[in-house]
Amino acid sequence: MGNKKYSIGIDYGTQSGRAMLVEVETGKEIATAVVPYADGVIDKQLPGTAIQLEHDWALQNPEDYLDVLYQAVPQVLKDSQIDSADVIGLGIDFTACTMLPVAKDGRALCQLPEYRNNPHAWVKLWKHHAAQDEANSLNRIAASRGETFLARYGGKISSEWIIPKIWQILDEAPEIYEAADRFMEATDWVTMQMTGIDVRNSCTAGYKAIWHKKDGYPGKDFFKALDPRLENLVAEKLSSDIIAIGSKAGGLISGMAKQMGLKAGTAVAVGNVDAHAAVPAAGVVTPGKMVMSMGTSICHLVLGEEEKNVDGMCGVVEDGIVGGYFGYEAGQSAVGDIFEWFVANCVPGSYFAQASERNINIHHLLEEKASKFVPGESGLLALDWWNGNRSVLVDTNLTGVLLGATLLTKPEEIYRALIEATAFGTNMIVETFINAGVPIEQLYACGGLSQKNNMLMQIYADATGLEIRVATSLQTPALGAAMFGAVAAGKEAGGYDTIFDAAAKMTSIKQVYTPNPENVARYKKLYAEYKILHDYFGRGANDVMKRLKEIKKNTKVIKSKMLEK
Repeated sequence: MGNKKYSIGIDYGTQSGRAMLVEVETGKEIATAVVPYADGVIDKQLPGTAIQLEHDWALQNPEDYLDVLYQAVPQVLKDSQIDSADVIGLGIDFTACTMLPVAKDGRALCQLPEYRNNPHAWVKLWKHHAAQDEANSLNRIAASRGETFLARYGGKISSEWIIPKIWQILDEAPEIYEAADRFMEATDWVTMQMTGIDVRNSCTAGYKAIWHKKDGYPGKDFFKALDPRLENLVAEKLSSDIIAIGSKAGGLISGMAKQMGLKAGTAVAVGNVDAHAAVPAAGVVTPGKMVMSMGTSICHLVLGEEEKNVDGMCGVVEDGIVGGYFGYEAGQSAVGDIFEWFVANCVPGSYFAQASERNINIHHLLEEKASKFVPGESGLLALDWWNGNRSVLVDTNLTGVLLGATLLTKPEEIYRALIEATAFGTNMIVETFINAGVPIEQLYACGGLSQKNNMLMQIYADATGLEIRVATSLQTPALGAAMFGAVAAGKEAGGYDTIFDAAAKMTSIKQVYTPNPENVARYKKLYAEYKILHDYFGRGANDVMKRLKEIKKNTKVIKSKMLEK
């Protein structure tokens, strides 16, 4: 047999980009390099200017994405000491929807001096929420017109997605809308920089841009109803070819190859989304298995044989995750973030001192203390809405609840109740899918959280009553991107012809959590109470959370006026 072959996966996160070199035959992770974005998340002030950004803005500098290619790829080649000729393919994944207006020559508008000082010319990061007004209008108009696409997205299009963001640009900076030759997902833009070919991937087009494999985008009449100036948006600014995940976008062009230290013509896969790329990397390429990509939030992904409408799903897209299946997505908008908030704001100094004395992480200490309780022993119950609810209620205005606290309640009991709340949130999603006719027989987990906290994973198994298989790789998005890179190269070049073949060889399971029958029975009782609270606060019986938010907002306005005086 000849030289070993390699593929590179590049995972673009919120703060940094990671390149990972993977052995194609085994999936072994050979070398990794992380490059932090120089400008990070731009949410206060436009770089190099005095221009202040408004509330809920989150931008990025596309130059930072290119720096990842120029720095991280040569670094993994150097660290691994391999011959770059043995790298047969590469793929990328991105946080999404991260989008940007693009000039005719393929540059981002903010790369052109004449637009640099306009915030709307920059990349709008996934967590840019300033297009909420546009999203609200879009949802209202779509519902009043009886647009069928709404049901595919749980009844609501998010302010994070591309159409509300484009509409915000049109509303607030029509000159940028006019100047843009097209609007692109960052994952497609970076792929285009590498190949010189403008194609869109079926994943972001389907999940973030209201595109459907059979029906295409919504019709011109719909866009005209939003705003007459948007009537020809699709034809004029979203017209690139859309191709399925797992396809080859093109070969690496010579200028980029030189800067990245690779051979010109190296196969480049179409772009992907981070959580979606993680699914085949967790070993899941068939229906009935839900993958939880677990970190600050959780993305829940499952494959199905047919298209069904599921309450509160973030999308169902044919070829959206794995070609040949319908990919479903749901999610919880805060999980690890809730535990971090609790540790940062609610844990006494004595606990930190204890953890420090024993030289263990504060989360490990809380896990150890919380593990001593059986389900229900603390008398606590929480709702996991510290950052709103993504699925199944699709409502960012919901907030957290902790019920049952007394003067005897300990921090570890609250910590455990918050973990249980997030597990119940996942179970609500699983139950909703099963009730809609999308079978789920097993859970798979990947991401940092899945390997950091055994108690948490056991609680998830017990709360759902399902076995959980944890992926070995801690970098499943990068591994998935590398797998798609190997598929883009094809078997003849030393890769694979399908993602099914790649998954059989390049993935493995580290650990399996089996539900404890006694705990399953106890959690059923607690979950029944969770559901009552969930529906009471979340489905309109008591809108107290929204009223409190309104009071908070008005108070801040009054306070700022008083300060101005």
